[in-house]
Amino acid sequence: MTLKIARSATLALVAASTIVLGACSATPKPDQPELASSSASLTPEAYDARLSGVPYPFPVKAYRFQAQQQTLEMAYMDIQPEHPNGHAVLLMHGKNFSGNSWERTANDLLNEGYRVIIPDQIGFGKSSKPEHYQFSFAALATNTRDLLDEIGADTVTVVGHSMGGMLASRFTLMFPERAEKLILVNPIGLEDWQQVVPYLTIDQWYANELKKTPEGVRNYMRESYYDGNWAPEYEELAKLQMNWTQSPDKQRLAWVSALTYDMIFTQPVIHDFPRIEVPTLLIIGIRDRTALGKNLVSSEVRATLGRYEKLGKNAQSLIPNAQLVELQGIGHIPQVEDYGTYIDAMTHFLAD
Repeated sequence: MTLKIARSATLALVAASTIVLGACSATPKPDQPELASSSASLTPEAYDARLSGVPYPFPVKAYRFQAQQQTLEMAYMDIQPEHPNGHAVLLMHGKNFSGNSWERTANDLLNEGYRVIIPDQIGFGKSSKPEHYQFSFAALATNTRDLLDEIGADTVTVVGHSMGGMLASRFTLMFPERAEKLILVNPIGLEDWQQVVPYLTIDQWYANELKKTPEGVRNYMRESYYDGNWAPEYEELAKLQMNWTQSPDKQRLAWVSALTYDMIFTQPVIHDFPRIEVPTLLIIGIRDRTALGKNLVSSEVRATLGRYEKLGKNAQSLIPNAQLVELQGIGHIPQVEDYGTYIDAMTHFLAD
């Protein structure tokens, strides 16, 4: 089933320990604006490798575990609703985001009775940033499965945005018994860039990351995510990456970012889409043009990459029992540009 929806339309449809890292208020606020935990007054010093000065909207704990001969901490928020409906939703962030980007979504899901679990993956957000770690979607999925074991969450609906869509897909493929449903929100990896984009070494990715500036981050997001437009709510969501370019831990952050770029480029998940067994919803803003390495190819090839008006339909055809909601005039982040339609699509699919 494919639905095309305009911007204003409405859709009817292992030893481990847990420690508290810090918290803001955990009380759901249904009328809260997107990203209410504003970072407007924070300086780049707050954006160190663990975001130690950046507030999150709910209490943050850390799942501590051993992996690859080191102790790592996976930050996460686990919020219980006032009136539980017996189901849980796992929210997976994208590469340029962290768990706190899900604040508004989490509040609405809590109001519907869902337990909401929001991890920062290793290498992202408030979690550990190991310099020596073999990043893979399989490893991150396994870490997440182990976190669910630790906190007693047997089954979840898995929601992934951007890079989180690649991870959510891998998690569902590896642990189908733990996934009730799968929701992909403008996931990247709907095409295998290795077929047309030249490979960059990790050292080359690292050099590129070191060159980034706040204005460069803003320009990239403006072009790729928002079709040349900009608004205050876009600025708020961009602050993480903008401030990390000036962070006291910039070199470590740039290196970990390079490692994860290599993971994204070399580990496509689209070829495994036919093996996904659970009911799946694709929420696709078809104006999105996000594609890894499109600056490395000719203008003719570049024009063929990131065509989400085609990629969404192709993904739906590959995934058994998949539904597709296409958002006209919307780019990479539907949960900012058209929140009402996005959350309606999600909650109707969850309740179906």
